[in-house]
Parts: sequence; C-alpha cells; structure tokens
Amino acid sequence: MELTPRKINLSVLFKLPSAYLCGVRTTEINQEICRVSVRHRWINQNPFRSMYFAVQAMAAELSAGALVMKYIKESGADISMLVAESQSSFSKKATGKITFVCRDGILVKETIANAVQSGAAQTVWLLSVGTNEDNVVVSEMRFQWTVRLKA
Repeated sequence: MELTPRKINLSVLFKLPSAYLCGVRTTEINQEICRVSVRHRWINQNPFRSMYFAVQAMAAELSAGALVMKYIKESGADISMLVAESQSSFSKKATGKITFVCRDGILVKETIANAVQSGAAQTVWLLSVGTNEDNVVVSEMRFQWTVRLKA
C-alpha cells in the first residue's frame, strides 16, 4: 500500500489533531521529496501576526518524517523512528501560505537500508525548507532522526 498525501493527512487528523487544526497538510510525496503546506490563520498566529514557530516546526517535521515513514513501510521491517535533535532558523515573517519541502528522500532510503542490513541504530539529519508564496525562504529546520530495528 502506497503512502499518499491523502493517507498522511488522514493520519494527521487522528494522530496529530493539533497539527490538523492548525492547517498542516501534505500536498506531495514521492521517492525524493515531501511537500507540506500550512496557511497563516488566526488559530496558528503569534502575537506579532505571523505564524507561530511551533506550527512551522510541525509542518517541517512532517515533511521529513513522512519520508522516513514511507521508506520504513517500503522496507517491510519493524523499525522505530524518533526525532533525537532539532535545529531551526527563521529569516522572514511567515505569513500567507508557507510550504515546507524536504528533499532528502534518497538519503532516508539509504539510512533505512543500512539499519535493516546492519541491525544497528542509524541516525540521519534531514533538512526542511519553508518558503512563502513568493518563493522566499522564511525558515529552515533540521531534524536528526534515529531509526532502529525493534527488538
């Protein structure tokens, strides 16, 4: 069964309801990238009338995490995944529609394959870049994912 944006969004509704209520939606996923969008609205704004950083982090983490889920599912192995560390930088006020893209699908595929082959835990840093409707970068977030075979 293929992981599609619709299936991811349905999963977000039931497993991450705060992200769903804030408008976080997956729009594209393939072998190389995952694209997640969120629109600045009243429910997800900070006191400065831009998108709250935690909402940006939810969307960015989903863009990376969905790729990890995709390759775990494709491996057929029983693998756990966890964010071990994160870093973020903000360069512009996030207003309007913000789209986060993680382009590290091939790196994720290699990491999952290494975990299955070696049986040892693996870590990988994934980058998600958030841009506004004018294609200007508003934030960059990095997540260190740990994957390991379940005992």
